[in-house]
Amino acid sequence: MAEKKLAAAASDIVLPSETAQAQRFERARTAQATAVLEDYVELIDDLLRSEGEARPTDIARRLGVSHATAIKSIGRLKREGLATSKLYRGVFLTPQGQDLAQRVRARHRTVVDLLVAVGVPQHCAELDAEGIEHHVSDVALAAFSRFLKRRG
Repeated sequence: MAEKKLAAAASDIVLPSETAQAQRFERARTAQATAVLEDYVELIDDLLRSEGEARPTDIARRLGVSHATAIKSIGRLKREGLATSKLYRGVFLTPQGQDLAQRVRARHRTVVDLLVAVGVPQHCAELDAEGIEHHVSDVALAAFSRFLKRRG
């Protein structure tokens, strides 16, 4: 009996075209690659605002990564034109890095606000938004914003 149900469920599966499915997976891989940069930029901006400096040691501790990993990612930020650093002075964001930090922060707030609006507890919404914010499209974000505005 269970085998018949499993076979029936499998026969109901309709795969998207190969191109459409490949595009979906490519988008997810791209989002994962940029998520790291976005997390670093947002944290660096937060540290600069609250502490006046963003040292690689502090960045590593707050992101829960090794110092070497933080240095490698900071190097990537610099190559991408998002950050600069000065010897013995820490990491600073370029204007492009500052713009990205603001966009990431706004996206995070929108996702958190939506999750809370649909009944997710605040602490859980903050945690979940850390993953969702990097994968949500601009179209979905715009829809989230419209929904939140209608709700008041």
